[in-house]
Amino acid sequence: MTHQPDPRPTLGLAALLAFLSMVSPFALDTFFPSFPAIAQQFSLSALQLQQTLTAYLLPYGLTMLLHGPLSDAYGRRRVILIGVSLFALASLACAFAPSFGWLLAFRAVQGATAGAGMVVSRAIVRDLYSGHEAQRLMSLMTMLFGFAPAIAPVIGGWVHVAFGWRAVFIFLVLLGATITFVAWWRLPETHPPERRFAFQFRSLITISWRIVSHREFLLLALSTALHFVSVVAYIGAAPAIVLEQWGLTETQFAMLFVPLIGGFVAGAFTSGRMAGRLSPHAQTRLGFLVSAIGGLLSTLALWLFSPVPIIVQQVLIFTAAYGVQIVSPIITLRLLDLYPDTRGAVSSVQSFVSIMVAAFTMGVVVPALHGSLLLLALGSLVGALVGWSLWRMADAAPAR
Repeated sequence: MTHQPDPRPTLGLAALLAFLSMVSPFALDTFFPSFPAIAQQFSLSALQLQQTLTAYLLPYGLTMLLHGPLSDAYGRRRVILIGVSLFALASLACAFAPSFGWLLAFRAVQGATAGAGMVVSRAIVRDLYSGHEAQRLMSLMTMLFGFAPAIAPVIGGWVHVAFGWRAVFIFLVLLGATITFVAWWRLPETHPPERRFAFQFRSLITISWRIVSHREFLLLALSTALHFVSVVAYIGAAPAIVLEQWGLTETQFAMLFVPLIGGFVAGAFTSGRMAGRLSPHAQTRLGFLVSAIGGLLSTLALWLFSPVPIIVQQVLIFTAAYGVQIVSPIITLRLLDLYPDTRGAVSSVQSFVSIMVAAFTMGVVVPALHGSLLLLALGSLVGALVGWSLWRMADAAPAR
């Protein structure tokens, strides 16, 4: 079935698209509480256990380049239904993995399929809506999506305590199957056959390179990626912050995650409310300014005063995250509009750039900064300022 643009986005559509995007964070975070049990089951070292994340993230990042172009060639519904269905099957295989090697292999399949919903849902938004309505829907999706990283480990912990680590993957099976059914039942096809083109791998490489080498695209993609990881770096450093710097216990990680996720959700809500009332340019500038102020005040406080009360640090982290999500929906829509005929490919390449920046940040930058709250705050400030500068450079980029 095809669908013509509606005059106003609905909460039901936003919820469905948000849940399609939630598949990935649930797959990544839900089984964190089961790490000790998995290590004991297969007699793993900490380094070996970490490979369950690497095995997921590498194919996840690489297939980001495929999901969008496949949806441009074969339709949005088909790619989503196949992708999420395969994710559910891979989760089932993880639940019954007889060895650690098989678990890694099935985690790789999870990673290769989990990103379909996130990538294609962005293209669906731009297929259906434009202008303020697209921004409102993207902001509402972001606000709903923001809860996933916070609640996934909580749900995983409950399931693990009640039924064991394999049941956590059974939960992911049920999640994938439910989302597949609802998408089959309610998701319209927004990319009709007359707008499609034959999929060819050589064309994929050509299109991806054409997109990523577009000066305005690259500047904007790097801008939003750096802006985002300037706050997400706190998640990578969470154990050091919560346990070492703040002196809290293993059950108090919400002290960090609540202000982070709360800032993302509040910023997405504000972005949606600003749509049509403030120009996208002014709103983007405001978001970067808010993030920079949060990073600057946090840096000054940690430099001049010791110790800084946790509540003050929480408020400043919330402020930085709030600014990020004021900006994110606007830049994403602007990126999608650079190539209206291949929005799926644009969404894929943007996601790929974001994942590569995040992987570098988590693997190289965070280990160098996580021992110092001051350095983390300074890194957050630098990320916001560099992202802001790249956005300003993109405004000066020649249109093509």
